[in-house]
Amino acid sequence: MFFCCNTRFRKRYSFLFEVELPAEKERLQKLIRKSKDPNAVEELKSHLSWIDKQIKSGPRKSADSEILSKHIKKEREAARRGKQPYYLKKSEIRERKLIQKYNELKAAGKLDSYIEKRQKKNASKDHRYMPYRRSGNDAQE
Repeated sequence: MFFCCNTRFRKRYSFLFEVELPAEKERLQKLIRKSKDPNAVEELKSHLSWIDKQIKSGPRKSADSEILSKHIKKEREAARRGKQPYYLKKSEIRERKLIQKYNELKAAGKLDSYIEKRQKKNASKDHRYMPYRRSGNDAQE
């Protein structure tokens, strides 16, 4: 039920996330540049990072709620027809988000570059955990 209230809050106070927070972010950046006190700068930076997190979490949360609302609509229709309800697992929600992300990237024409970056990232992770090659003298002993 908390998720539902959170979406209502986001809808009702959307002006905060669209107008007020970006304006507050710019104001804080100006204050950080002007401020000489290191303690005040640290406090302002922490508040600025909180604002960044709030701004970035908005689209992600709306995508999550969109996926869930679509599923809930389908399940309500199925319940009207007399079928048992099916609740999504977290892994299925994650999978649907990934599918939605790939579809958006494909529509924008950025899917290939995204996949390349992911492959490079995974390859670098694999190389990090590969054991070092031993020299020929150590292998004989």
